[in-house]
Amino acid sequence: MEIEWPVILIMSLAIINGLLTSIALETFILLKQMSIKLAFKTAIGMSLVSMISMELAMNLTDVALTGGAILNWWVVPFMLFAGFVTPLPYNYWRLKALGKGCH
Repeated sequence: MEIEWPVILIMSLAIINGLLTSIALETFILLKQMSIKLAFKTAIGMSLVSMISMELAMNLTDVALTGGAILNWWVVPFMLFAGFVTPLPYNYWRLKALGKGCH
């Protein structure tokens, strides 16, 4: 069964799902240490720029290697690598220049 959606729509949906999942998981984990309001605020503040860049890099890698939004088993390691290294410069700068970590 083939989905007739444009690649940009599939990528956008994947990015939104990734962001929502990440924020939900971080909020859940932080609930053991703080109130739900503070946990959610902290999860949102845990570098939304990093999360967006990671999701974008992973999806662009998928499109570049498969020619579309076609997730194959062999592309997953490349996507994970791209998603890992892409936010590193921003996170390093944030830690060194601003002295701000995730929490």
